[in-house]
Amino acid sequence: MALIDTGYLTYRELMEKQKLPTEERFLQGPVAVVECVQEIPCNPCEAACPFGAIHVGEPITNLPVLSAEKCKGCGACVAKCPGMAIFVIDKSYSQTKGSVSFPYEYYPLPEVGSTVTVVNRQGEAVGNGKVLRVQNPVSFDHTPVVTVEVDLKLINEVRSMERRHS
Repeated sequence: MALIDTGYLTYRELMEKQKLPTEERFLQGPVAVVECVQEIPCNPCEAACPFGAIHVGEPITNLPVLSAEKCKGCGACVAKCPGMAIFVIDKSYSQTKGSVSFPYEYYPLPEVGSTVTVVNRQGEAVGNGKVLRVQNPVSFDHTPVVTVEVDLKLINEVRSMERRHS
């Protein structure tokens, strides 16, 4: 089954359509993972990156390409992607834990230090995470970015958290 049939991207599809950072780069610190696989007219991620690590070019329907060696893992691209298809992964966080940063457009926002249920690309609960950061500066234009600590074994799966109700 493919994205067009299921409505969600599989890790296999992602690896076929996008060039992911190498394992060596993942271990050097935070790095963006671009999960955009549809050729649509879009390029805010390219303009958002202060390091020139994302390139769309011409035509504007090209898939964004990440230059992992230029990426500092700042997350500016995460909030600017209208498709919510960019994440920052840090596999160097600790021996057993990593961190995942993702866009989160629901209220209430989680509290730093709280434990949340993390979900995969399908929206299925896969474990728990600890909220490390919640960023929501004016420059993010109402798209907060949440960073959670998760077990390293879940790092390639976790892409959000269950919505909390007030």
